[in-house]
This record gives sequence, structure tokens and C-alpha cells, in this order.
Amino acid sequence: MNKSVVIKLNNISVFQQNTLILSNLNLEILESEFIYLIGRTGSGKSTLLKTIYAELAINKGEGKVAEFYLHQLKSNQVPYLRRKIGIVFQDFQLLTDRSVYENLYFVLQATDWKNKAEMDSRINEVLEMVGLDTKSFKMPFELSGGEQQRLVIARALLNKPAVILADEPTGNLDPETSNGIMELLHKIAKSGTALLMATHDYRLITKFPGRIIKCEKGSINELELLEAKIMGN
Repeated sequence: MNKSVVIKLNNISVFQQNTLILSNLNLEILESEFIYLIGRTGSGKSTLLKTIYAELAINKGEGKVAEFYLHQLKSNQVPYLRRKIGIVFQDFQLLTDRSVYENLYFVLQATDWKNKAEMDSRINEVLEMVGLDTKSFKMPFELSGGEQQRLVIARALLNKPAVILADEPTGNLDPETSNGIMELLHKIAKSGTALLMATHDYRLITKFPGRIIKCEKGSINELELLEAKIMGN
């Protein structure tokens, strides 16, 4: 059975102000793929992620993400594109004055869910998926760092995204907690959601193998696991 293409970028170039950041870049990501995005600070990783969720415009070339054409995207279409993309941040960005449940309910309200029973059902479903089904009443400060990141992942899953973009999701976590988050992210990918994860932690790449893309000087290259291991040493 052929997997559907979630992200396809053809010869794209992206400028920030007058500076060329990405040049003639090509990338194809299929459903269920787990992809690591590696590279030095300033190599273009963040620019690539921002291009995919339409924070930065494509100046040249063509891009398609979850049936939306980035090079033709109008501003009023951006919120609809972003419902197809889950974003997991390193620094969580949770609403600290609201409970676990209320953090998720807020997102559903903001993305035009109306039916309270359906909203409750979806919240319970994603909390169970990430192992927080008994913590819905807790405030974020009552959760451990790993639990807060699980809540961020639950938030990213709410609208059943075609792809999740994870930007250093284990950067603030200890190794044992990081392992748990990685197991969860790989499980999500296997269920059908493509996952693109920016990381500097080569230990994770070795322990949890996936496709590896290196961002360098505004371009990308695919690496074998052995090459990534050498870079990490």
C-alpha cells in the first residue's frame, strides 16, 4: 500500500529580509515517517520548520503541506493549514493559569470545535494517548518536565494533524525522561502521523533510529546513521 505524501518541497528558496536562508531545497516526507533534522545553529533548521507552517513565505519554488500549496497560500488559509500541523516546542508554551484540561479545551475552542461532548471525548482520547489521563485536573506547575512535554504533545495531537514538527522536544529533559518522550513520538509516527524532529542530541538518533536530514549552509542532505554517529562523537 502506497503511503501518501505529507510534505513536498520542490526547489524552494526562502529569504529573511534580503538574506537567502534556504536555497533550491527539495524534501519529500510520507505519512508515518520519523525524520530527524540536524545541523548547527544558524544552518537553516528553524527556517525550514517556519516555512512548513507558513510563518515564512517561499520566494521561489513550490511547496505542498497536507494538501495546502505554500507558494499559493493566502493569509486567511494559514489557520486551516496549521490545524493539519502539530507543533511541539522545547519550552512548552503552556497556559500556566489553566489546568491540563483547560489548556486543551482552549485549543479546541480556538480551532472552531463547538460540540462540548465531542471536545471532552477528544481531550480524554489524547490524554490517554500520552499517558496523562489521570492528570486532567492538574495545573502545569504541578506536572514534571516530562509530563509537561507530554501535555504539549497531547495539544499537538488534538486536531489529528498530518505531521508533527518537534523543535528540540527533549532539550530540557533528563536522559530517562527523554527516552520516554521519544518512545511516545515514535509510537505516534507508527500510527500514521509523520514526524519531523529538530535535535542536537545524537544519542537519541542512535537509540531511536529514523531517517536523518542534515541542514547545512541553507541546503539539506540525507545522512546514514553511521555518518550521524560520527558527527556526534
